[in-house]
Amino acid sequence: MNRVAALPMYNVSPSLAADWHALLADVLRRVEPAAVIVEPHDLHAFWRRPDLLLAQTCGYPYVLGLHEYVQLIATPHFDAPGCEGANYSSVIVTRSDAPFDSIEASRGARAAFNSTDSNSGYNALRHSVAPFARDGGFFASTLETGSHLGSLRAVAEDRADVAAIDCVTMAFARDAYPELTGRLRGIGTTRKTPGLPLIASKHVSHKQADALRAALNEALHAQPERAQRLKLKGFSHLTADDYDSIRQMENEARIANYARLA
Repeated sequence: MNRVAALPMYNVSPSLAADWHALLADVLRRVEPAAVIVEPHDLHAFWRRPDLLLAQTCGYPYVLGLHEYVQLIATPHFDAPGCEGANYSSVIVTRSDAPFDSIEASRGARAAFNSTDSNSGYNALRHSVAPFARDGGFFASTLETGSHLGSLRAVAEDRADVAAIDCVTMAFARDAYPELTGRLRGIGTTRKTPGLPLIASKHVSHKQADALRAALNEALHAQPERAQRLKLKGFSHLTADDYDSIRQMENEARIANYARLA
């Protein structure tokens, strides 16, 4: 059976999706040419496949249980505001004409988030709001949008007032959708944590995992213009312990009696 791979996390635009696909194809040619690039519909099931050769996940699902099924291959370094090495943050956005200029001042506003299993859109926003919450509440309402682009549109279209957006996605969105992002402004940033890791099944050998890391760097440097479009600068090989800071943010919010975004 051929192994499978996919890099769907930062497909913010069709052209970016094509570049990620091309990068992945270059990596696979160097490591396992028979591997198949797929379009996963259920990411949680896809990440747990024993035949997974390479994919990208969010750090929050990783610490909540995915780590039992996968190994860390690499964490990208992105050239985007809010990134520092392998770490990233979220920018908290509102409409340009909104009446508040900080997360604390947005009490009683409407929050949008991409999904409850997102570190950048949910866990990080909850952590930022927790010090200001009262009796487990802060916002007037919350809206799950399904994606960071969906959250940006919800805020821009006045269906929500604030959202936390992965700073890498935000940088891509500024390039691809300037009319949308031009209607928004930032009012804060979240704590930095390790970025979205590239993973492989634990059934992938250590030798092949090392080959994937080498191939990622080779593919990065082989096409510098593509790397620039993808805002890729390099990779780090982090450990599971490095991602504990994501769980720590969740714990700090719970200690503050703010277990869910509300």
